[in-house]
Amino acid sequence: MTMDTLLTREILKKVRQIEVRTNRLVNDSLAGSYQSVFKGRGMNFDEVREYVPGDDIRTIDWNVTARTGIPHIKKFTEERELTIMLMIDISGSGDFGSVTSSKREMMAEVGSVLAFSAVRNNDKVGLVLFTDTVELYIPPKKGRGHILRIIREILFFEPQGRKTDLKVALDFTNRVIKRKCVAFLISDFCLPDTFDETLKELQPKLQISNRRHDLIALIVSDPREFELPDIGWITLEDAESGDQVDLNTADATVRDRYREMAKTRHKTVQKTLRSAGIDLLDLFTDTAYLPTLLSFFSARKGRAS
Repeated sequence: MTMDTLLTREILKKVRQIEVRTNRLVNDSLAGSYQSVFKGRGMNFDEVREYVPGDDIRTIDWNVTARTGIPHIKKFTEERELTIMLMIDISGSGDFGSVTSSKREMMAEVGSVLAFSAVRNNDKVGLVLFTDTVELYIPPKKGRGHILRIIREILFFEPQGRKTDLKVALDFTNRVIKRKCVAFLISDFCLPDTFDETLKELQPKLQISNRRHDLIALIVSDPREFELPDIGWITLEDAESGDQVDLNTADATVRDRYREMAKTRHKTVQKTLRSAGIDLLDLFTDTAYLPTLLSFFSARKGRAS
């Protein structure tokens, strides 16, 4: 048996595991919540018919009425089908994981849950995988086979880049998706050293995307990014830039400074997203994501009603 055959089997096994797990979650918990929140985004024209007493006069088609001499109204049907776009960050920092799952693995599973929920609702799902460039684009489609391909690519696609540029993903999605969609931006938001400047440049892009689409941000973090262990001298390496720094984790001041810097950056990202009017979910690799998703759906449903 060749290495390629073994690798293919391993990939299929992993995809199948995620399919079974996420399908169960969708069937048991999320299907109804998703459908109640993400409804059709408008009304499609259906036909005209003669006016009858009690009809809303705002729906009168004046052109047909003038042509026939008989009042006619326009009939509309709800636009049910949605397009769901998953924009997933596959830069180098996503490979990090201090618990059972890496950030990229959690992004894949959450993306799978959203994708299967969409398919259950007869919606289309598309995918954008990005680093500091768009690495892969899969146009929106329906069907189980399509979703399984999306899961496989999220898990196993090998990117050319290592860095992160959220603006690239937002610009690309705005360019290729012409009609309003529900866009999930799934990232750890590990931005370059020019952190504050990058966020400042990102904010108008977020606002534009949120006006064109229904943009929802999912921040995926690992607990070790907020807390250093007390294990003496260690070397930390930036997975995206390759830069290294030596830290004495036995020094409580170093640990405190690291914690405060991480929390400050996280809060700054949250503030930037909220100021752009974007809903956000905070997910952690050591915490079950399902309660957070359910709470989000419940809150959105409450606002909509």
